[in-house]
Amino acid sequence: QVQLVESGGGLVQPGGSLRLSCAASGSILRFNRVGWYRQAPGKERELVARITRSSMTTYSDSVKGRFTISRDDVKNTVYLQMNSLKPEDTAVYYCNADILGDSGQAYRDYWGRGTQVTVSL
Repeated sequence: QVQLVESGGGLVQPGGSLRLSCAASGSILRFNRVGWYRQAPGKERELVARITRSSMTTYSDSVKGRFTISRDDVKNTVYLQMNSLKPEDTAVYYCNADILGDSGQAYRDYWGRGTQVTVSL
C-alpha cells in the first residue's frame, strides 16, 4: 500500500526558512501532479503550491515569491522551500498527489498525514 509521508516541519522564527519534503512509502514509478496544502486552526484547507508532471508550477497569492515547489523524480520526492516565513504561515501542511505505481496502477488524490509548521518568536 502506497502512503505519502511529509517531513521537515517545525518551529521557526518570523523571517526564517523551512524545507518540507513529500515522499512515497512503498514502491512507485513516479509522482504525477503534486500539491502542497495547508490548514490553520479554524480555517479551511487551502492550496499553497502545485507542480505538474512537466514541472509547471502554480502558487497561491499569499506565498508567491516566498515559497518554491520542486520535484526530484529520481528520488520520487517533492519539496516545498519556504522562505521569509510569517506567523500567518502557521498551519499543518499536507501533501496531495496522483501517483503512478510500479505496476502501472494509478493512485489518485492521495493525502499525507501532514506536518506542523509554526512561525513564532
